[in-house]
Amino acid sequence: MTVQPQQTQFDVAAVMADMGRRARAASEAVRLASAETRSAALSAIAQALRARADSILLANAADVARARANGVTEALIDRLSLTPARIAAMADAVDEVADFPDPLGVETARWTRPNGLDFARVRTALGVLAIIYESRPNVTADAAALCIRSGNVAILRCGSDCLDSALAIHAAVVEGLTAAGLPADAVQLVPTPDRAAVGALMTGLDGCIDLLIPRGGKSLVARVQAEARVPVLSHLEGLNHTYLHAAADLDMARDIAVNAKMRRVSVCGSTETLLVDAEAAGRLLPPVAQALIAAGCELRGDAAAQALVPAMIAAEDADWSTEYLAPILAVRIVDGLDAAIAHIRRYGSGHTEAIVTDDAEAATTFLNAVDSAIVLWNASTQFADGGEFGFGGEIGISTSRLHARGPVGAEQLTSYKYVVRGTGQTRP
Repeated sequence: MTVQPQQTQFDVAAVMADMGRRARAASEAVRLASAETRSAALSAIAQALRARADSILLANAADVARARANGVTEALIDRLSLTPARIAAMADAVDEVADFPDPLGVETARWTRPNGLDFARVRTALGVLAIIYESRPNVTADAAALCIRSGNVAILRCGSDCLDSALAIHAAVVEGLTAAGLPADAVQLVPTPDRAAVGALMTGLDGCIDLLIPRGGKSLVARVQAEARVPVLSHLEGLNHTYLHAAADLDMARDIAVNAKMRRVSVCGSTETLLVDAEAAGRLLPPVAQALIAAGCELRGDAAAQALVPAMIAAEDADWSTEYLAPILAVRIVDGLDAAIAHIRRYGSGHTEAIVTDDAEAATTFLNAVDSAIVLWNASTQFADGGEFGFGGEIGISTSRLHARGPVGAEQLTSYKYVVRGTGQTRP
């Protein structure tokens, strides 16, 4: 029997409409608040998260128990679970965002025209952001922090799996906001797992929502892209590749391949397919495969890979287009750089790809030809993370091509306006 979180019955449409109105009313106060005030709010949120750690862990234990009773996979349990160390890291991440340079009001360009008019392009807040996410309760704090840092307000809708955890984290967020004098409505959390809430957000709540950000599985993102009536910043699946080029150093290839897959298998930056150059497959693949198997990874290879590593399971066509989020890795031997790029072009999701090689020319070709949001040379795909980019955290990895691409941090949650200063000019 499926176990659902406890909830109070209420009119979802009415509640969502009210949340939209309250968010719009709060947006002006947040946008006009000083950078120091927003930093103080973030520091207070971090402090509240630490102070409320026990209640957050208690709520998370209820979520995890319910998920296990519902038969949720261990990979998703890992995404859902919080520990004292993870809560401490969550608070530290909010503190990091508090110290991050404020993006609002920053001039990204300035010039003067022959008529004396002074033009400036200046970063400004987007407004009201609706963020839909699934099983990661820490996104509640990350999203709140990045929205406040960028002068936006947020309506957060988490998955039913993590609702109790998210509510406990949200209580800390509200405590921090009010302590700094910002409106509590600057970050709201939808208090029900009812899917009608997602439908309401996609309508834009009568013009109250400026941007919708879905962060979750392929079906959620596809639904939002198809049905939303407001702009969408997409975060698609991480069908990521690591390519071991013929000129790859063996020790480096082994270390990167194991880390890219096994550091955390449930994150979107995890490598899902290992491509190995046929020219060096005999040198590279057996020891790399041995290290992966020793780390607990199941390998699914094509016929050529199986011939070198008989312990591999035979790969099926579906393996090349599967985001496992589990200790499973598809392995294919490819006939050189062009074949690797062609495979990525066909099966990749546009998220993150890596090449391991000592050949700078081959690396440059790969970095230029592969059109994903993040491309790496001699580094693990697990670096697909806003914190690792120095962005002070992220809301997700955008695979969109407009507005923002790659890790979406505070700066990527701003737009811009033009400020024009004159001395009495009129247009002839």
